[in-house]
Amino acid sequence: MIEPMNEHPQPIELRKTDDRSLKIVWSDSVEQTLSFRKLRKACRCANCMQEREKAIQEPQSLGALPVLSAAEARPLDIEQMHPVGNYAYNIHFSDGHSAGIFTFEMLRAIE
Repeated sequence: MIEPMNEHPQPIELRKTDDRSLKIVWSDSVEQTLSFRKLRKACRCANCMQEREKAIQEPQSLGALPVLSAAEARPLDIEQMHPVGNYAYNIHFSDGHSAGIFTFEMLRAIE
C-alpha cells in the first residue's frame, strides 16, 4: 500500500550559516535563509507575546536604553534545535531563550 504524501512541505536540511542565519531546504525544493535575529523575534511563546504586549502598552521614554544581560549582549546564535513531533522545532538561543515552538508552517511563513 502506498502512503499518501504529506501536503505540507517538511524541512529536509537545516544548516547554520557563517552570517548567523539558518538555512532550511524544504521537501518541495524551496530554500529559505532566516537570520537568527528574525527567528528570535518571530517567537510566539507566552513570554514573548507578553513582552510585545507590554511594549505596546508601555512604550519606553525617549532616549531610554534597555538593560541587557551578558547573554543578550553577545551576538545571537542558535545553540540547539530539537524536533517537536513531526510538525515543529524547539530552538535554544544563546540569549537563554528556549521556550518557543516554531512550527514548520510558521517557519515557512517568515520572510
